[in-house]
Amino acid sequence: MHPQTAPDLHSAPSSALGATSANAWADKMPLIIETSHQRSLSYGLNPERKPDFNPLARGDLNALIEQNRLLHAHALPAMETLYQQIINTHNMVILTDANGVIVHSLGDDDFLEKANRVALQPGVAWSEQSRGTNAIGTAIAERAPALVHADQHYLSANHFLTCSAAPITDHLGNVIGVLDVSGDQRSFHKHTMALVRMSALMIENQLFSATFEDAITLHFHVRPEFIGTLMEGIASFSPGGRFLSANRNGLFQLGLSYAALQSHTFSSLFGLPVSALYEHYRTASPGLLNLCMHNGVRVFGRAQLRLSNSVFQQALSEPHGGPANAAQQPNRGAGNARRLSGLRYLRTGDPQLELVIEKVSKVLGRDIPIMIMGETGTGKELLAQAIHNDSPRAMSPFVAVNCASIPETLIESELFGYEDGAFTGARKKGAAGKILQANGGTLFLDEIGDMPFSLQARLLRVLQERMVTPLGSDKSIPVNVELICATNHNLRERMAQGLFREDLYYRLNGLVVKLPPLRERTDLETVVKKILASESEHGGYEISPEILHLFRRHKWPGNFRQLTNLLRTAIVMAGDEQEIGLRHMPDDFLDDIEQTQAMETQTSTAQMIATGANLEEMEQSVILRSLEANGGNVSATARALGVSRNTIYRKVPNLK
Repeated sequence: MHPQTAPDLHSAPSSALGATSANAWADKMPLIIETSHQRSLSYGLNPERKPDFNPLARGDLNALIEQNRLLHAHALPAMETLYQQIINTHNMVILTDANGVIVHSLGDDDFLEKANRVALQPGVAWSEQSRGTNAIGTAIAERAPALVHADQHYLSANHFLTCSAAPITDHLGNVIGVLDVSGDQRSFHKHTMALVRMSALMIENQLFSATFEDAITLHFHVRPEFIGTLMEGIASFSPGGRFLSANRNGLFQLGLSYAALQSHTFSSLFGLPVSALYEHYRTASPGLLNLCMHNGVRVFGRAQLRLSNSVFQQALSEPHGGPANAAQQPNRGAGNARRLSGLRYLRTGDPQLELVIEKVSKVLGRDIPIMIMGETGTGKELLAQAIHNDSPRAMSPFVAVNCASIPETLIESELFGYEDGAFTGARKKGAAGKILQANGGTLFLDEIGDMPFSLQARLLRVLQERMVTPLGSDKSIPVNVELICATNHNLRERMAQGLFREDLYYRLNGLVVKLPPLRERTDLETVVKKILASESEHGGYEISPEILHLFRRHKWPGNFRQLTNLLRTAIVMAGDEQEIGLRHMPDDFLDDIEQTQAMETQTSTAQMIATGANLEEMEQSVILRSLEANGGNVSATARALGVSRNTIYRKVPNLK
């Protein structure tokens, strides 16, 4: 090692993990290099050995990329961004797997030629066992960032390099890959390591979010402006509040190890019951949470409630009058699960839904596109899946695409696919789009009304010609899909506004059905029982007649999503009590009920005044309406009106 050529590690800026962490890492690097050289010697490597060129065969490399598909997919955008920051500096960005095998690289052409001379290319292993001390292999061995500069490399052939690498870990802390920037040692810049560490952390956070798709994920920090940045802590919990995992900064802020956190819950860590969290996010515009951690430190937080309600959907698919507790039924296996999600299992006694099922049953397998209309939360995707499972295409793919959730810049490649080299960062050999993935099966386009106008013409052409042309390709591929669309928009209004193509509309609406909102359905009691059965571990919960009466009067703007979250919270609040009553309802629901009652009372009073009713008649009418709203409960009615029980009996003599 030659001190005059080694970079000043202390001059590197702090990473997203903080300045103290960066300085501590810099202090350790000389010892890390020395220890790595000792390991390299023990492997029997000759420092003067020539680089061996033994990359994986193309087929094996493709298989390796597929094995690391999630890492590869989430790393590519970060690599592209990182490369743009160092472009034209004689550097390259490298991604490896957990064993140090390079799976992808981006770089300046002039430097790539030099890199190829030492086998710094896809398909080649850069572990310490293969190459001695180098940033990639040493980062894996030390499970920490590594900067290896010039003759700090064990092999003399690599002395022209300067390399900054950071390991990428999964949600359990296991190293699954390495992000590295390698370049000509004369182009060393003190900020490179900070960029690499920040980019690796960005990839880790994206992988973390992708891992817990059916969970409560909390983003938190002591300073609110840092939420949504690389500085934030992230922790995920099960829908019931059990701790699942946390990212690096989350573990640091919580001050506990991953093992110690396994016995914790959301409530024990942040001092807030899960039921209160659900209640917070039922408001129209929820702000940041103000939480107190177990160690007394106050933090701000924003939670994502990414709950698929898959258990609820399974419960809805049970036959009417079926098992009382769907959550306790044994695992039936994938084949039986498919059978239990057919149309006949959606029948719960509502005549409007019966009519919808009858209509779609008649067009199964007839190559007639189906358009499902309905408010948000009415179960449009559940119906689409049931249609597919009852169709002749049931054993073929069902591919769902939410046109509103995919960024406009990505939806074209997501739908139509792309060829190798179609754009910077595209996968080798390209990727099949959702339409081709659904070939032979069913394509479900949810929120079709939000599809960008520029893509509607391409979709129409695919539907008419039954051919797909991937981005970057001049070849069209035949495709055969059954099409189901869904929207909560009035598409005729969007056509009038110039937001939806008229020709596409008439191509999509072969059969149009509308799912009724929850407030209009007559099977509310059956639905409530199934949700209670699916959301409780041990079952046995019932709602009181008083609550059922309130449910029937409620408007349910969030439909099944709102009802499910409401009952999930009520179960937690009820605890060991088997009957869910008024005291278990969240405050915002009770406020909605009171506002509705007040408006109805005002309307009734105005009508009576207009018709010349006297004061006694109006008082009696108000009491009767309040009694109806409270399920005939005299005590509750008296409390609501602020009068005594005797007054109620005196004003309404027939109650005696």
